[in-house]
Amino acid sequence: MLKKKSISAGKASLVLFLCQMISALDVPLDLSQPPTITQQSPKDYIVDPRENIVIQCEAKGKPPPSFSWTRNGTHFDIDKDAQVTMKPNSGTLVINIMNGGKAEAYEGVYQCTARNERGAAISNNIVIRPSRSPLWTKEKLEPNQVREGDSLVLHCRPPVGLPPPIIFWMDNAFQRLPQSERVSQGLNGDLYFSNVQPEDTREDYICYARFNHTQTIQQKQPISVKVFSVDSLNDTIAANLSDTDIYGAKPVTERQPVLLTPTGSTSTKVELRGNVLLLECIAAGLPTPVIRWIKEGGELPANRTFFENFKKTLKIIDVSEADSGNYKCIARNILGSAHHVISVTVKAAPYWITAPRNLVLSPGEDGTLICRANGNPKPNISWLANGVPIAIAPEDPSRKVDGDTIIFSHVQERSSAVYQCNASNEYGYLLANAFVNVLAEPPRILTPANKLYQVIADSPALLDCAYFGSPKPEIEWFKGVKGSILRGNEYVFHDNGTLEIPVAQKDSTGTYTCVARNELGKIQNEVQLEVKDPTMIIKQPEYKVIQRYGQVSFECIIKHDSTLLPTVIWLKDNNELPDDERFLVGKDNLTIMNVTDKDDGTYTCIVNTTLDSVSASAVLTVVARPNPPFDLELTGQLERSVELSWIPGDENNSPITNFVIEYEDGLHEPGVWHYQTEVPGTQTTVQLKLSPYVNYSFRVIAVNEIGRSQPSESSEQYLTKSANPDENPSNVQGIGSEPDNLVITWESLKGFQSNGPGLQYKVSWRQKDVDDEWTSVIVANVSKYIVSGTPTFVPYEIKVQALNDLGYAPEPSEVIGHSGEDLPMVAPGNVQVHVINSTLAKVHWDPVPLKSVRGHLQGYKVYYWKVQSLSRRSRRHVEKKILTFRGNKTFGMLPGLEPYSSYKLNVRVVNGKGEGPASPDKVFKTPEGVPSSPSFLKITNPTLDSLTLEWGSPTHPNGVLTSYILKFQPINNTHELGPLVEIRIPANESSLILKNLNYSTRYKFYFNAQTSVGSGSQITEEAVTIMDEAMASRQVDIATQGWFIGLMCAVALLILILLIVCFIRRNKGGKYPVKEKEDAHADPEIQPMKEDDGTFGEYSDAEDHKPLKKGSRTPSDRTVKKEDSDDSLVDYGEGVNGQFNEDGSFIGQYSGKKEKEPAEGNESSEAPSPVNAMNSFV
Repeated sequence: MLKKKSISAGKASLVLFLCQMISALDVPLDLSQPPTITQQSPKDYIVDPRENIVIQCEAKGKPPPSFSWTRNGTHFDIDKDAQVTMKPNSGTLVINIMNGGKAEAYEGVYQCTARNERGAAISNNIVIRPSRSPLWTKEKLEPNQVREGDSLVLHCRPPVGLPPPIIFWMDNAFQRLPQSERVSQGLNGDLYFSNVQPEDTREDYICYARFNHTQTIQQKQPISVKVFSVDSLNDTIAANLSDTDIYGAKPVTERQPVLLTPTGSTSTKVELRGNVLLLECIAAGLPTPVIRWIKEGGELPANRTFFENFKKTLKIIDVSEADSGNYKCIARNILGSAHHVISVTVKAAPYWITAPRNLVLSPGEDGTLICRANGNPKPNISWLANGVPIAIAPEDPSRKVDGDTIIFSHVQERSSAVYQCNASNEYGYLLANAFVNVLAEPPRILTPANKLYQVIADSPALLDCAYFGSPKPEIEWFKGVKGSILRGNEYVFHDNGTLEIPVAQKDSTGTYTCVARNELGKIQNEVQLEVKDPTMIIKQPEYKVIQRYGQVSFECIIKHDSTLLPTVIWLKDNNELPDDERFLVGKDNLTIMNVTDKDDGTYTCIVNTTLDSVSASAVLTVVARPNPPFDLELTGQLERSVELSWIPGDENNSPITNFVIEYEDGLHEPGVWHYQTEVPGTQTTVQLKLSPYVNYSFRVIAVNEIGRSQPSESSEQYLTKSANPDENPSNVQGIGSEPDNLVITWESLKGFQSNGPGLQYKVSWRQKDVDDEWTSVIVANVSKYIVSGTPTFVPYEIKVQALNDLGYAPEPSEVIGHSGEDLPMVAPGNVQVHVINSTLAKVHWDPVPLKSVRGHLQGYKVYYWKVQSLSRRSRRHVEKKILTFRGNKTFGMLPGLEPYSSYKLNVRVVNGKGEGPASPDKVFKTPEGVPSSPSFLKITNPTLDSLTLEWGSPTHPNGVLTSYILKFQPINNTHELGPLVEIRIPANESSLILKNLNYSTRYKFYFNAQTSVGSGSQITEEAVTIMDEAMASRQVDIATQGWFIGLMCAVALLILILLIVCFIRRNKGGKYPVKEKEDAHADPEIQPMKEDDGTFGEYSDAEDHKPLKKGSRTPSDRTVKKEDSDDSLVDYGEGVNGQFNEDGSFIGQYSGKKEKEPAEGNESSEAPSPVNAMNSFV
């Protein structure tokens, strides 16, 4: 059975190619088939009332279908309407509006039916509606007078059009009115002002409605807005009141947000699955509020969420049921916030899960049509047959309706029909046609013969085999005209007949034959595949850094298939090269002479062939290291800081990324520059922290991507004043080097850290947990001090403080150290050994008291050694092994022991000084294990029917040997194995003569030793019994020679004469001497074979003539692969008996007397012929 896979979604080109071939599975148009709708107008069809109405309905079928229409559910007789015509060979209606017809007269629901003798297909219900672009109703618009800072809404209220118009606001000059967070247009077309400003005053706010279908624009009357500022309002009041009146308008006050739309605190919104969800919140307030959106209890969907109209509109595309929920908009300014919650429910018009697909069946076949759709609410599924509800359609005994499935059984030609599935709910419907076409057609291949496919090596190859037949043909692919069928994981066989070679190689080139067969016939087609070497850029252009006015060259050396013609194109920054004679394009390089700054960029070499394209890019940077900074200046000198400034040098077309500031201490390390700090390349001043008692000089280095500049000239010197040390030595430690001392060490301060002259250290110590005073000494500028006469391994508190001529550093922190260690005093006790198996033991011991360790406990060491092997009493050199167990462990595992041996061990505690005394030696023994393989196996003294085996005992018996196991079996000249024979041999034997073997036969032997635990690993050998020289001399195949036949006839005649003479002499009482010799010396050629009595060989001792069980036979067609080893036991496996245990021995025992059976396959109960015997030596 051919392997079939689905098309990989990750290969776009493969998907496209296979999708283009899907039509190959359609019924060819020269065969009878029911109608199929191929083109129809949209369900909701809005037409331009000024143009002819064209309602499309195209279908294919054989015979060609005839067309009819219904309008509003009743038959539409187009012959009775002079304005309506149907296109020839088509179902498309043309309604002539331009010659006096009115589009409104043809509004309605239309449906097309395409019918032939095999069925009827129907179109969707096509709703025809002419577009409408009505005028604005006349209305009297009062001027809008608004106080500055108040909110305002200018209503558009466009006329209801079909489809709805696009709304926008402009002025008298047809310029769009500017919109912002403060002023914006809502989804309903109204213009919203969060707060009005004096500049909003104008008289030409005009709302326009554009009707795209009729390409008309309708205009609303201009709206006037006048904004009164507080100052102008006060002036108006003052002009109308006396001086004694109290007057004055309130100043513009800030207000917290209030939502203009939507109103209230909550609202609802229903949207359909797959549509765009638009939610809007526009707020009034001063300052202008900012809108923010959240989804309660969830996140806004990533990658599908967009904000429009200055975040006042939330837009979610391709909504699904998961987008249902509560969406909250929050309007906020400095005075507060307002919010509104919109509850969104996503419903769904029906959508396909499984749309019904055309069925092509042969008479007597079974099939199903499946129609599965989903929606919210769940859609209702109904079936039609040839456009008629299936409940009232003519009965078909082969058809059974089961909900969303129609089951067909034993179809006949009359079962051909077109079925319609309708899935509908309150939000819409889906209608799908699917035909059942009952045909009996032999296979045909639609792909042109000898089509040539060319691909690049290591890329997929797709070989087309578009086919058709009924029953559906089986597709097989062959390589070559007489090649074997293609199978295996290196091929993918697609349902449409395409053969995919996922990774085509050069040896994939050749002729491929596609064979399509069904019960009515077979057909084949050949295509050609050529696999080309890939085009490669073997030397790619490399990144170049070049200084101005230099010369640079980019290489692009390619390797390509000799049958493909490559073209090489150079681009600069993905555009053509500049038209400049400085650019020289060679065969495999691009050279730029006299490089300038404008030549910066990315240069790409593109190599194209008809099958592939490769490219490589490199960047050219024309730069140089920056020039050194100059004019260094020190200002703001303080005891611990100074400000350094400088002027940068030339960047040389590469921006300076940072400046490095270095200093020299002329007092302590003259001539040595140290890193101080670095600052970004945009900074030219820095405040530097200083240390006391340092004679500073500074210099600055500029750095860009190319490198560092030369250092600047050094600044003037600045000597800071002396001070107490700021810090103490670091890394203070106390570790004894002897049992009676304590060595205190530290890292000394560097020169500038001393902060003044006369640097010294105060070293202090005291024993921890003892009521003792600190002992202190002051030492010179060193880094070690030794305290003598201490107890062994006791903790000490230690501190080291720096001081100079001006005083001490801050109080140092204390550290804990220990005086010197001594060797442990006590050995571990209660040592116990638990032998787990023949190679592993577990040792336990009691921990020693910590006081007796006299140092840091590092762990325990286990010394163990083999005393002697229990199977060999001879002693050998003792090699002690050591295992260390870190920490305070009280047990450990001893791996790698030898079985059946006597061991000793002891345990010692270890500290930093060394090992303590050993525990008393503990003796333990390991049990027996399986032996190693025999040391050798030799096969000598081959005769016609016997072999002598000699062997050596195992190097490692690992116990007391109980016996040896010998297994052997014959091998014929085709490497097939005969029955396996097993013999058990006493352990004290070292040789064996195998008798009753077949002459001139190769045998394979498997030999291993056993202890009471089990069998050890085996060794194998092969040997051949010899053949009689007289037989060898008669091996030559001369039986067909004429002279040989004549000679045999003469010999036969001579023997006949001799027999007659002998008979006469017997009758006379004489004795024929030759007979006596034959009796005394039997010729092995004419003796009956031992195999006849079922005996293969015998053990020469007490087990002579032990019966053996017959082995399983090898199938006659069994072969051995060339690449497999001739010695492989797997190759010689005999059915289920050819299995092995983990130790390599065959599963099962062979015993019992062998019975005669007739010859089967390559085996024979007879002795091998001399020719075969000779071949066994070759």
